[in-house]
Amino acid sequence: MNWSEQVVLVTGGTGSFGQKFAEIMLREYRPPRLVIFSRDEMKQHEMRAGGFEDPSLRYLIGDVRDPARLERALAGVTIAVHAAALKQVPACESNPFEAIQTNIMGARNVIDGAINQGVSRILALSTDKAVHPINVYGATKLCAEKMFVQANAYSGTQGTHFSCARYGNVAESRGGVIPVFLEQRKRGKITITDPRMTRFWITLDQGVRFVIHCLEEMQGGEIFVPKIPSMRMMDVATCMASGSEIETIGIRPGEKLHEVLVSDDEARHTLELESMYVIQPLHPWWKSENLINGRALPEGFRYASDTNSEWLTKLQLQELIASLEPDNSTIPV
Repeated sequence: MNWSEQVVLVTGGTGSFGQKFAEIMLREYRPPRLVIFSRDEMKQHEMRAGGFEDPSLRYLIGDVRDPARLERALAGVTIAVHAAALKQVPACESNPFEAIQTNIMGARNVIDGAINQGVSRILALSTDKAVHPINVYGATKLCAEKMFVQANAYSGTQGTHFSCARYGNVAESRGGVIPVFLEQRKRGKITITDPRMTRFWITLDQGVRFVIHCLEEMQGGEIFVPKIPSMRMMDVATCMASGSEIETIGIRPGEKLHEVLVSDDEARHTLELESMYVIQPLHPWWKSENLINGRALPEGFRYASDTNSEWLTKLQLQELIASLEPDNSTIPV
């Protein structure tokens, strides 16, 4: 793919992912037009004030709940990333109708707009919480995944291609555990829900580069899953405590002890590549020759955070946490 010839749009463009995506696109790929689509005018203003000013940038205010605005925004776009979502688990649990409106109906509007406007490729961001979901957020993202995969049947073989990227916790994400722990440490107490808890871990930069790679490789219908390390939440809390108290408060509604990125049911139609797994769609329009270099997974395979073969070491955690602190200070051992 020649990015210098693409018109690119990202929904939820003022979020953590959207800003990092814009940064890498502007610095390394230089598309002639990069559209930031989001509903918050203040965040767009702050993004501009923070240095995101470039002749190729376009800021459009709009909500994925508004199909007419999406149609206008997607006009002339060739590549799109759908990153807009309500993603805070407690907020989605308390406001399920709103989560459905944004994460499910918003995904439908994005699909319809992309097909109607002739977008070439569009990739939606998903989450490990979409696998065997137990909370509203995970359930809405599972629905969005299903819709994006099946959208390829709506668009036809010569139309818009739809795929998904599914990965775990993002270190720098707004509202993520490390920013929360940093704030809690100022008050002298860090809270964890359960000391046994594990999570998949990926940095914002890695997540963005994975999405860009998926956009370049996608045929339409795949769910891409990166090979990423796991971490124990107790290890994170211990690394960050620095003299603070660590309090266990119990698992919250909608929270799991461990997360899964590829279930054992999905593994039967998943292929393994060097740096990722690709979940193939079970639909007649999918061509098996799309992934001739992939390796089938063994019977009973399951890619879960507690049985992962790769774990972040204490030193890696310390380096990661230190890189996210405002003063970039070293976390004591």
